[in-house]
Amino acid sequence: MKKVVSGTLLQEKMKESINSLCDTVGCTLGPKGSNVIIDHSLFTPFITNDGATIAKNIVSEDEVVNTILEIAKEASLKTNDIVGDGTTTTLVLLQSLFNSSLTYIEKGINPIFLKKKMDLYLSEILSILETEARKPDENNLLQIATIAANDNYLGNCAFQAFQTVKSKNAIMIKEVLENQLTINYLQGYTVETELLSDYFLKEQTNITFTNAKVLIIHDYLSNLENISFILNDCMKNKEPLIIFVNEYDETAFKEIVSLNLSNELSCCVLKISEYGLHQRKLESDIEALTHAKIIENYHFITPENLGFIEHIMINKNQARFDFQNNSQILQYVDLLKNEMNEYHDEFELAFYQKRIAMFQNGLAEILVGAPTKTECHEKKMRLEDALCALASCEDGILLGGGVTLLKIAEELEAKDEVKAIFKEALQKPFFQILENAGLDSSKIYQEIKKNNFQKIYNVNTEKFENVTHSSIIDPFQVTKTTLCNATSIATMLFTTKSLVINEHENQLNKTSEYTEL
Repeated sequence: MKKVVSGTLLQEKMKESINSLCDTVGCTLGPKGSNVIIDHSLFTPFITNDGATIAKNIVSEDEVVNTILEIAKEASLKTNDIVGDGTTTTLVLLQSLFNSSLTYIEKGINPIFLKKKMDLYLSEILSILETEARKPDENNLLQIATIAANDNYLGNCAFQAFQTVKSKNAIMIKEVLENQLTINYLQGYTVETELLSDYFLKEQTNITFTNAKVLIIHDYLSNLENISFILNDCMKNKEPLIIFVNEYDETAFKEIVSLNLSNELSCCVLKISEYGLHQRKLESDIEALTHAKIIENYHFITPENLGFIEHIMINKNQARFDFQNNSQILQYVDLLKNEMNEYHDEFELAFYQKRIAMFQNGLAEILVGAPTKTECHEKKMRLEDALCALASCEDGILLGGGVTLLKIAEELEAKDEVKAIFKEALQKPFFQILENAGLDSSKIYQEIKKNNFQKIYNVNTEKFENVTHSSIIDPFQVTKTTLCNATSIATMLFTTKSLVINEHENQLNKTSEYTEL
């Protein structure tokens, strides 16, 4: 049944939703913020201070509150999608912007007029923010990683991996049983594959081929007659053969396995794990590495279709090509970079960035272990936050700890309602961080203000630092994204006058405060 909620009741439900969400997440902000335990019906409960993860798991039995919660969560989740960090700050800003705006709306300010003015003034704030940004050095990047991970060791591990491979999407984080953390660097081009038979490994965990021929079939391998000339040539010259197939006939495949087991032909048949266009692009990468020509029509198959690789290691899940960079590969990488510029989808960009990284710097694999699964999972999320923060530093860095926003707020004169709203919101992250650490925020604020923002307070050491040597920094892109997303959701919510919901039957029996439609 459809129900309508509007007027004062809707405003109360909005306040309840926003405050419930933001108070729960806000307590985790800063290096001395608290953790939150999250129960899960299907998995073991876990502990985290990651804002987006906590937000995802906050629900209400009240359908109206729950609907508003889902909209409010978008601010944090969108920030997480774009920069992977700053999710808690987003909600702290959202809460202040929404509550302050609602106060003025209750006094008679038109919400649509207020939204337009806030959108315009946000652009001015972002321009000021941009002037505060500066280019990071290696030490700054290490500090960024340490702050995001809230741990010196984890931050350093994330920094070392990122500096080596130069791309967040070229770093894989895996949970392991051992109580330690190790980083493995995988040089060469690694493609996820399905090994179509364990017989190719001959009771080994992996197999290595040297000076092997490479055949890429982007077609259905129906029978061996189509490639018999290739097989005979490899057997005659005793050359190993690596075959990448899309689909295959079982009988033809068994014949290849038989040739391998009888040692007539040293070979391996693989299928790329991706599908569709991604599979075709990975085949193009292998084509560039080996100089093979992809077979799409058996009428044109010749020995010239074969590629060559000096060294390839294969296991059940992947194939790794060792190669030497040359002018052709460099040209191919430039081609990939140009193609990537045509995409704006995060998933596609990550796909391209990982491929480019493998051609240039290889991959990094961080193996995370801990005494318990709960701690292991929590460490993994901290590492992910650190890597996301590092990837967000391309546009520069700012003074952290909420000080940059506080500085901008100090320069604002609350002459109208919009400036007053932003002035209060921009101060909020700074005070929240200090309050979460149990510190006297007003005393610290006065000291920073007295020194004209040339000093910053380090919550970890509980000492003041000169801003020119401070380790408290944030990526510009993260701060910008938090402001944009918080303002977007806050203004969308306070310009809403009615909510129409599909109320569940059990909820109808509990309350009659909503208007039936």
